[in-house]
Amino acid sequence: MIGYVTLGTNDIPRAAAFYDALLGVIGAARDMENERFVSWSVAPDKPSLCVIKPFDGQPATVGNGTMVSLFMPDHATVNALYAKAMELGGKDEGGPGPRGDSGFYAAYFRDLDGNKLAAFTMGG
Repeated sequence: MIGYVTLGTNDIPRAAAFYDALLGVIGAARDMENERFVSWSVAPDKPSLCVIKPFDGQPATVGNGTMVSLFMPDHATVNALYAKAMELGGKDEGGPGPRGDSGFYAAYFRDLDGNKLAAFTMGG
């Protein structure tokens, strides 16, 4: 159902370098870009993640309670994405591990602009 998600940034080159390295862990690559945004996906027919300078010209800010969740195929990939985010200067918001007893396994972090993301998988 989701086509793409945009995250605001005030520094496109810095944000793009962060997401090039981070999303490379899961095989995503840039699929579109111009002077205002960069977009990544794993395939043309799959949802994409974008960083963008706000259209209204105002500074990008973080939405309280807003989070983008990225589905991973397994625990190892959740762990790898979280580790890469920390290596790149992301901020810990909850390390990898099970959440409850439903098989939900997740890690939470913020990017360099303060946007909150989750990497998660279901099951073992």
